Amino acid sequence: MIVVKAGGRTLLNNMDNIVRDIARFEGVVFVHGGGDLVDEWERKMGIEPKFKISASGIKFRYTDETELEVFVAVLGGLLNKRIVSSLERLGKKAIGLTGADGKLVVADRKKRVIVKEKVGEREIKRAIPGGYTGKIKEVNGDLLTKLVEMGYTPVIAPIAISEEGELLNVNGDQMASEIAKAVRADYLVLLTDVPGVLMNGEVIKEIKSSEAEEIAKEIGPGMNIKVIMAGRVASSGTKVVICDGTRENPLRCLETGEGTWVVP
Repeated sequence: MIVVKAGGRTLLNNMDNIVRDIARFEGVVFVHGGGDLVDEWERKMGIEPKFKISASGIKFRYTDETELEVFVAVLGGLLNKRIVSSLERLGKKAIGLTGADGKLVVADRKKRVIVKEKVGEREIKRAIPGGYTGKIKEVNGDLLTKLVEMGYTPVIAPIAISEEGELLNVNGDQMASEIAKAVRADYLVLLTDVPGVLMNGEVIKEIKSSEAEEIAKEIGPGMNIKVIMAGRVASSGTKVVICDGTRENPLRCLETGEGTWVVP
């Protein structure tokens, strides 16, 4: 079982190659982001995307009710079905899902979040309403395992559902990581637009799961959440690699050992 996650410009700029490489493997669950496409559609609709930095340094999309509607329509609809149709053209049985389908991914709606903001020369922390952002608490791994056993490649958009039935935006790296744990995946592959985790311009070849959160403090928003999530998954026994998703064969890292490997 392999869980693959790709998002943002990595996916949109290299979708054909990513999908073609996924089609080479059996037993893949594909989690996709695509925030750049959401931004594009929001701007077409006269909505300016809003991003915040959490108190722990994680960059996230602030999702109000209007933005949630665009997010669900673009990621859960348009982009998800593009990926499904591309896999079907390659002869793969694919099924497009969000976490809301079959209560696949249940999350708690964040009532408030603590964010960092600049006020003049000072950086302050303050609490703001949580909007429609969720923290994952449960994944139906049995459903995904059964779909894979039936020969399907699940394609999952990072939208969860609350116990109250609210649709929620969740972080794609967190979703992929929680899914990997729930299905006891052999591998979790986090595709990005750089060769791996970079420090001082060099790729870190290996990170121990016990070191992941400390290393995450030394790298920038975007990659730090990947490292934190990778550390948590690796500690449960799944092999995790953060590697270059811009290549012709992005999953070759599983065969060559390229990228940054996060180990127990």
